[in-house]
Amino acid sequence: MKKRALFTIPISLLLIAVIIASFFLINIKPAEGKIAQAQKLAEFTKPAVVRIVDYAVVSWQFNNPDDPEVIAILEQLKNQSVVGGSGSGAIISPDGYIVTNAHVVEATQKKDEDIANEAFEQLVSIMADYFKVDYETAYNYMLAYTQYTEIHRVLKVVLPGGDVLDGEVKSYGAPINEGKDVAVLKIEGKNLPTIPLGNSDNIQNQDNIWVSGYPAAADSDLLSPDSSLVSSMTAGQISATSKKTGQGSPVIQINAAATHGNSGGPVINEKGQIIGLLTFRGDTVNGQEVQGFNFAVPVNTVREFVNQAGVRNTKSDTDKLFQEGLELYWGGYYKHALEKFEAVQRIYPNHSEIKQYIANAEKKVDSSKMLWSDYATIFYIVDGVAGLLVLILLVFTFAGGKSKSAAASNAAPAAGPAPTEAPPAAPENTLQDLNNDGKIDVQDILLALQEHQKKQQKTDEDK
Repeated sequence: MKKRALFTIPISLLLIAVIIASFFLINIKPAEGKIAQAQKLAEFTKPAVVRIVDYAVVSWQFNNPDDPEVIAILEQLKNQSVVGGSGSGAIISPDGYIVTNAHVVEATQKKDEDIANEAFEQLVSIMADYFKVDYETAYNYMLAYTQYTEIHRVLKVVLPGGDVLDGEVKSYGAPINEGKDVAVLKIEGKNLPTIPLGNSDNIQNQDNIWVSGYPAAADSDLLSPDSSLVSSMTAGQISATSKKTGQGSPVIQINAAATHGNSGGPVINEKGQIIGLLTFRGDTVNGQEVQGFNFAVPVNTVREFVNQAGVRNTKSDTDKLFQEGLELYWGGYYKHALEKFEAVQRIYPNHSEIKQYIANAEKKVDSSKMLWSDYATIFYIVDGVAGLLVLILLVFTFAGGKSKSAAASNAAPAAGPAPTEAPPAAPENTLQDLNNDGKIDVQDILLALQEHQKKQQKTDEDK
């Protein structure tokens, strides 16, 4: 056994080491690239940040045919006025629920009379400016001859990938200074990118945050049309956590830069979660906006309206595949990242970022790092064979040595003389019944001693 163990034990240990090494390699996680946290958050969340366009079109009828100048201006306006605007929002469910501010979608939620009054005031301002008269004079004149004939409401959600979809308000709070500035919208879709909701009870003063959205200040005639689909992200910190509006609704103060168009955009923490929605700015100073003094509705207030709408805030398969692909891409595993990106494209073809990442991964695929988990099946086969060999070697070493010893032990009695039917002859010094009395006793011993003495004397005489 000892001789066998000299080579079987080292081989067994080597095979065990192979098994351990294979398990280690299979479970190695892809190395993460040296990517800043802010960049990761931007890439993870950007596909789910949307632009919201909400407006009402009011059609006018002017009843003074003797005023061709007013008629001409109205014709230039196509006899219509548009009230409303645009803001930002975030998708929070794969089937198309979006959170934003109530004031972002306020135009389509007003009564017809209120919309018509706002549109009429806008029209009066245009006439007063054109004819260089005071507002009241223009107001009274237009009021006498003008009436609205139709109001058409429009609520559109523009996705980062370029899709323009109809939106429907499912839950509505109230505009700024009237209540909780939150609304929940619904668009048609599946496998949409999402952003998870956090918990605003856990925020602390000076926590790092990022604001994402479509600020009007970032729009420019010098940019390409598709640039309007790209959201902006600005960094900052929480400045105060316990302020309230005049109606008692809680708000979070932040110092990240924001402006018109950012309203309703998500405020994101370091975990990539929404902790608030940007709602309004601080007061102007000498008629100028002052950056660094902005306010957000806490996400726990937002949750009230999310629950009213019956929404489940869950990640989509698109999110999971895209984030896995990004981690692989940043780590240098371009081949595997490409597989994830292509899977995203299959289930959600209009993903805003996926085409560019596929193109980049294809360019770098030849320099892709090795991912050992790809060879898991081979490793499992090798481990199975190695384990079987270890078992055989141990049996060969210990069970084989024992069998040999047992065989030797069993063979030992056969080395003695074979038994015969006749009893063995008595040795010479065995006592006999010398006096023939049928027993061996002291008399026989004395006779034997005498016989021995006589033989010894005869031997001495012969010498």
